[in-house]
Amino acid sequence: MKITLDNMEDFARGAAFLGTGGGGDPYIGRMLAQNAIKEFGAPEVITADELADDAVVLTAAMLGSPPVLLEKACCGDDIDLAIRKLEEKLGRKADAILPIEIGGVNSTLPIMAAARLGLPVVDADGMGRAFPELQMVTFNVYGCSATPLVVTDEHLNSVLIEADSGQRAEGLVRAAAIQMGLSVMISSFPLNGRQVKDYAVHGTLSLALGIGIAIREGRTAGNPVEELVAYLKTTPYYNQAKILFDGKVTDLRRETTKGFAIGHCLMDALDGSGRQMEIIFQNEHLVARENGITKAIVPDLICMVDRETAEPIPVEHLRYGQRIKIIGTSAAPIMRTPEALQVFGPRIFGLNEDFIPIEQL
Repeated sequence: MKITLDNMEDFARGAAFLGTGGGGDPYIGRMLAQNAIKEFGAPEVITADELADDAVVLTAAMLGSPPVLLEKACCGDDIDLAIRKLEEKLGRKADAILPIEIGGVNSTLPIMAAARLGLPVVDADGMGRAFPELQMVTFNVYGCSATPLVVTDEHLNSVLIEADSGQRAEGLVRAAAIQMGLSVMISSFPLNGRQVKDYAVHGTLSLALGIGIAIREGRTAGNPVEELVAYLKTTPYYNQAKILFDGKVTDLRRETTKGFAIGHCLMDALDGSGRQMEIIFQNEHLVARENGITKAIVPDLICMVDRETAEPIPVEHLRYGQRIKIIGTSAAPIMRTPEALQVFGPRIFGLNEDFIPIEQL
């Protein structure tokens, strides 16, 4: 499998859907990856099973506030530098690049990095969606260290961070990101092949591509949202999928606080019923409530799409008056374990309720 110029648009659109509102602007990521593929060629996409157990697998990601990422994307040399600096610290060269998250720009940035470095990219990630904080990945849940890690900026400044926990690493990285302009490149969670096999969410690049294809083919057939939901129901992780709401944005509050886009979006139903849905987000959507009743909650996925085209809508592109459908889906089983909920369950985000799977709501 390869992510090429021909299928990049489908892939980026599917990854934007899995970004659940966050993960960075998919257009920016698509342009970066396409330019790298034009210059260096498309990287090979491999499964985790193709990795040797002692392979060195490094991640490549962009971290910061989504509105800032729109204006200050990476230059390429910055992510190269992050990976090379981490290789120097480890004393070994990378054998493959892994997306830390599949959502938005952080699905396409690893493709750019892999193309530039001549390395394969692994068809897997650390969450099967996007999350706002560094430690919110399966690798952290199951004991893999986030550090050593390297943060770089567009001026090729770099910071090497070592920390005693994923949460401590998140705080240090966030402080560095604020000082470096709220948009940085990062290579964290240096892994071996065995850890990727055991703890990754597998096949997510393929799933993102499949989602994008379903949307495109649905547009041709005239029913993209329905085709998208039908495809999701065939997948190994997102099969508990349903349309939660069909409405218009009537209130939107969004601010950048401590490096996050935080706020809420209120929608009125288009059927005249008077129903309302509120979405609370921290870069990504955390909970969907209809008239105060929870309909989906993190770590399950809450995704906003244009009601006519099924185009995924990032948090930073939300506007008053938009007509949107909300799709909720189940998360990967590894994301729903008791251990996982201690790292990225509802209460971690300050929500005063426990996780209930979407199929039970």
